[in-house]
Amino acid sequence: MKLFKKLIAALALVPAFALANTGGFPLDHAEDRGTNMAALQNGAKLFVNYCLNCHSASAMRYNRLKDIGLTEEQIKENLLFTGEKVGDLMKTSLAPKDAKAWFGAVPPDLSVIARAKASSAGSGADWIYTYLRTYYKDENRPTGWNNMVFPDVGMPHALWELQGVRTAKFVEEKDHHDESKVVHKFAGFEKVTDGKMTATEYDSAVTDLVAYLQWMGEPAQNTRKKLGVVVLLFLSFLSFLAWRLNASYWKEVK
Repeated sequence: MKLFKKLIAALALVPAFALANTGGFPLDHAEDRGTNMAALQNGAKLFVNYCLNCHSASAMRYNRLKDIGLTEEQIKENLLFTGEKVGDLMKTSLAPKDAKAWFGAVPPDLSVIARAKASSAGSGADWIYTYLRTYYKDENRPTGWNNMVFPDVGMPHALWELQGVRTAKFVEEKDHHDESKVVHKFAGFEKVTDGKMTATEYDSAVTDLVAYLQWMGEPAQNTRKKLGVVVLLFLSFLSFLAWRLNASYWKEVK
């Protein structure tokens, strides 16, 4: 019952994120790595190291990571750092009061964020993939960071060490609807410092993280898809058998 209430509370925070793409920034397509165990394992590692410091995933237990090929020993050695047990839920140690003071709002639970972010603009995976790749340095923001997908975002760039630091370039143009107004149009990013990864490596790492977030939203999805194929094949065989039996029966009647 408590877990259900927490999920409802997490989903209640989603509308604020859903409004983040009202500026219409185009979403990039995220490669589907949902069946790639190595990608999911790397995504889980990135999630624990960079996301779980502020965000929780209260619908997920560490031992469920066995489903993506990790052993209990690997989970203990590589993903548990503050005394958690393998059977514990993925919770952050950050107090809600401190989070609100630092970021202006309590970071949402990420258990189903990849599913919740889906919209007419693209899938939830596309949104997260683009969001994590469009941070830029903005000294006018309290955290020093801003984002093209989520303007005036309260969350700082957690992966900046991997991606490096960039600024955004804007050019002034007349508004197509009202020429008396001037709008600032995005004209690309400009690198300030290098990160630990190249641009290609960073994009791949983000793809792995997005794949893990998608999997976490429905850990049984790969099993469901495989079972669906088996069921469809069985129904096809059953339909063929029924068709042939029907033909054989009516052949004698005719």
